[in-house]
Amino acid sequence: MSCIFCDILDRKRDAHFLYEDNSHLAFLDKYPIDVGHSLVIPKEHHEKITDMNPDDVGKVFTLVPKIAKGILNATKADAFSLGQNNGRAAKQIIPHVHIHIIPRYNSTGTIWTKRQISNNDELSELAKKIRSFII
Repeated sequence: MSCIFCDILDRKRDAHFLYEDNSHLAFLDKYPIDVGHSLVIPKEHHEKITDMNPDDVGKVFTLVPKIAKGILNATKADAFSLGQNNGRAAKQIIPHVHIHIIPRYNSTGTIWTKRQISNNDELSELAKKIRSFII
């Protein structure tokens, strides 16, 4: 079975990378709920978080504050939401564990269902800016 996120990890599909280490990758969501919406994934394929070793679950979540700070600094967002869905009934679209970091803006409100379609140049520039804030 083909996995879009595994294809991104294998560089078979393009993505706007924010962070990478030996075990994890963070990149901009292609269909963001708001500007800066990003995903943090483990490189090892697991469909659901319950399929993972508890230590590995902890490791992926320890990256969230670091990536979120970079996003907040780059986008000047007022806050952020986290999302992590497991299974089709929970609206997990890609069957590879991932954590959503969704910047929130006082000026736009908090809507979970709307998605934007950004162009490639906008995403490239935003990814570059966020990377500069991730230390």
